[in-house]
Amino acid sequence: MRITSTSCICPVLVCLCFVQRCYGAAHHGSIKVIRNQTKHVEGETEVHHRPKRGWVWNQFFVLEEHMGPDPQYVGKLHSNSDKGDGSVKYILTGEGAGTIFIIDDTTGDIHSTKSLDREQKTHYVLHAQAIDRRTNKPLEPESEFIIKVQDINDNAPKFTDGPYIVTVPEMSEMGTSVLQVTATDADDPTYGNSARVVYSILQGQPYFSVDPKTGVIRTALHNMDREAREHYSVVIQAKDMAGQVGGLSGSTTVNITLTDVNDNPPRFPQKHYQLYVPESAQVGSAVGKIKANDADTGSNADMKYTIINGDGSGVFSISTDKETREGILSLKKPLNYEKKKSYTLNIEGANTHLDFRFSHLGPFKDVTMLKIIVGDVDEPPLFTMPSYVMEVYENAKIGTVIGTVTAQDPDSASSLVRYFIDHDTEEDRYFTIDASTGTIKTAKIFDREETPWYNITVAASEIDNPGLVSYVPVGIRILDVNDNPPELAREYDVVVCENAKPSQVIQTITATDKDNSANGARFHFFLDEGLSLNPNFTLRDNE
Repeated sequence: MRITSTSCICPVLVCLCFVQRCYGAAHHGSIKVIRNQTKHVEGETEVHHRPKRGWVWNQFFVLEEHMGPDPQYVGKLHSNSDKGDGSVKYILTGEGAGTIFIIDDTTGDIHSTKSLDREQKTHYVLHAQAIDRRTNKPLEPESEFIIKVQDINDNAPKFTDGPYIVTVPEMSEMGTSVLQVTATDADDPTYGNSARVVYSILQGQPYFSVDPKTGVIRTALHNMDREAREHYSVVIQAKDMAGQVGGLSGSTTVNITLTDVNDNPPRFPQKHYQLYVPESAQVGSAVGKIKANDADTGSNADMKYTIINGDGSGVFSISTDKETREGILSLKKPLNYEKKKSYTLNIEGANTHLDFRFSHLGPFKDVTMLKIIVGDVDEPPLFTMPSYVMEVYENAKIGTVIGTVTAQDPDSASSLVRYFIDHDTEEDRYFTIDASTGTIKTAKIFDREETPWYNITVAASEIDNPGLVSYVPVGIRILDVNDNPPELAREYDVVVCENAKPSQVIQTITATDKDNSANGARFHFFLDEGLSLNPNFTLRDNE
């Protein structure tokens, strides 16, 4: 048997459905089944008999969340075979039969005994049959019908993904999309407006707006500035019943942060700065810092510092600290207060990542003037030469002047200088120095053949500040004098053969001299005239 909502299939049983037409209340009305010419009005039934009359089918409805004291009336089954004498028995089977739905087997009235939730189960499929109470034989075939749970607005819209955290660039155009929020409503979207959601903004105006139908949040103002305000807490409400009075609502929070763009140029807080640097500062060392402020953040605030001109551009250099965004000023050449007491630099700080959309707000660079004051430092005396080499002849008398070292105070005060020999070794005790003039003299008689060279260290300090000391190495060469006679290189024992021929060379004699070659390189050989001469031998000087 196939049953539809409008077709008449079998000839005897009439099924009447009472449909709730009003929200929140059960209104039971009669249903006319025109094709079957069957009408049930206020308890009266008029039947126009036709052969093979069957079920009159309409879907039953039961209102969800029914909380009344009595079971909720659903509808009535009635067969034309029922003469009202109790001989017809109505049987209900299927989903919920006997537990949720009960039927009066005599009258065919169906009631719901429990409060139902459409969001848990939307409909129930049941089967109805009319049998002869005496014989238990079916009066007609079993028929299937549906009891649909009719929705009421008992579910508020919910935002399942909130609260939301989202960002949007500052200075965005008005109407820029930020986020789309979606609320779901568990009520029946096909019945009434229970699940028809409308969005509105409860908090966050006039900065943001929301589309009432789509839930798309957009910026509502031009040129929202992160530097003025960075964080916004926007509350969005979703209300069912198309936003009408009495609808249920839910809300969520959208935390919106404006992200930075490079819309702020760097600016030096002052147009003129002054920096003190002592003349003793080491080359390569950092001598000062300078910083331009930028209201932007991250790479939008990165900048590079440059010395663009000034009389100190060759003496100083500037680099950029990427962490602090400061300009680090370093020394390239030594400072000398006595030669130049100040320098002037023009320093530029410029952004390295430009956004050309905001070029009209520029230029994205700034210039300041830095005056560097060179500080005078009490420096130790300065020798006129980095090292000295002096000479003195060996055997010179004690007190012989060897030479003079000279040092001067480089400071403007020009303090007097005191000299002394740094007696770190024994060699330093072989010489003396005049504390006032720096004249070095011998303190012993030297033998070049014993020690030909001496190295000493001469120190100079200011009389007014003895703690400031400078040192210079002095090398002293001992010059040779001819104070050593030549000597035979060794003792000679000469052997001659008896048959040696006249003028035959039988031995070559060699001599040495401890003196320098300039004073003893050539020797003159001769036989000692004080001794008796042997006529058999002669000595020839080969020059």
